[in-house]
Amino acid sequence: MGRKHVLPVVALGVSVALTATACGTGGPSGQSLDVWIMEGTHPDASAFFDEVAADFQAETGVQVNVEFVPWGDAHDKFVTAMAGGTLPDVAEVGTTWTPEFADAGALVDVTDLAGSTDDYVPELLEAGTIDGRLYGIPWFAGVRTVVYRTDVFEELGLEEPTNWDELREAAATIEEERDDIAAFPVPGGAMFSLLPFVWGAGGDIAVRGDDGTWQAEIDSPESREGIAFFTDLALEDGFSTSGATTWLETDMQDAFIRGDSAMMIAGSWAPEAITQTDPELEGRVGAFPIPGRDGGYSPSFLGGSHLSVFSDTEDEDLAWQYVQLLTSDDYARRWTEETSYFPGRQSQLEPFSESEDPLVRPFAVQMSEAGHGVPVSPAWGQIEGQRVLQTMVQAILSGEASVEDASATAAETIEETLNGGGA
Repeated sequence: MGRKHVLPVVALGVSVALTATACGTGGPSGQSLDVWIMEGTHPDASAFFDEVAADFQAETGVQVNVEFVPWGDAHDKFVTAMAGGTLPDVAEVGTTWTPEFADAGALVDVTDLAGSTDDYVPELLEAGTIDGRLYGIPWFAGVRTVVYRTDVFEELGLEEPTNWDELREAAATIEEERDDIAAFPVPGGAMFSLLPFVWGAGGDIAVRGDDGTWQAEIDSPESREGIAFFTDLALEDGFSTSGATTWLETDMQDAFIRGDSAMMIAGSWAPEAITQTDPELEGRVGAFPIPGRDGGYSPSFLGGSHLSVFSDTEDEDLAWQYVQLLTSDDYARRWTEETSYFPGRQSQLEPFSESEDPLVRPFAVQMSEAGHGVPVSPAWGQIEGQRVLQTMVQAILSGEASVEDASATAAETIEETLNGGGA
């Protein structure tokens, strides 16, 4: 398709807010549309949104004011705007925030406007659906696979693993033959490196019953099997390094760039970031979908963004028209080409799943065939904020608790929090 790798450029040291405004003076009545877009996880998008705004104004006569909001400030900015009545008409909303904002009454129910939702990526659609009503339109998502050193695999005659046993065998070969590199570091602070093994073993974090009550599943036999496989890569097999007990995903990437690791769970934005940091790794980085326990793929978290219409808007139809334009096939394709993220519709994702690019196709296949979401609950943010799953893994890796005890403690906190008893 004549495109570059989907890639990341993580913006550092960005200003608190930038404003991109289309030319013109708005519609006949001076009407304008206020849009918030997050920044800090993709390249400078001002030119892209200038063009969207120009197209929208040409169609409607309405001026679009786009404000770029750093992710680190965004949640507080939304909460403050809810209290002060200063919300935008449309905004990009992280998929794990949508239930919280919908529960607070800040989002418009767009179920009837959206019509058929059959084409949306199911996990992203589920994340935007609360009590059967749709509040967040899937826009894009990133996904994690196994990123690996192709030169190490070639040197040792290794093939890409297709199940958990083969993954362990490949790591064992690397560990035996290369004493200068960790085969598969196990990061204690990277929740999304753990979850594919929980889900791949048939487990889950929590499930919601018909009565609306949440029941923790992180301590189920299936979940414990997945947790044990993941942590045993370090504790039993010795494929990790002691320092990884507290590592975040960024630490994993740094170790990979230094040449200290051969494999890691990493996002679609990682390969380009790696080679930009160390150009000598160009052509030595590969990726494959996370293998399933007995074949197929283990599910990987789909983290991305919805587009939501906010309840303070004066014109829901106009706001919805902007959402439709931004998620149209042309702009969805271009957004993917300019960032590290894939579109939220299956039909838009399919060309990337069929790509010949070895650093595009594995991620697109993972998203299309084996994606997963976290519990759709307004309280999920508290689970992340308390680092419940990370604390569980770190307790196991440090020898402070067994898989059974650590998962039981995590389950208690998860259940209490999701059911409204958390801090």
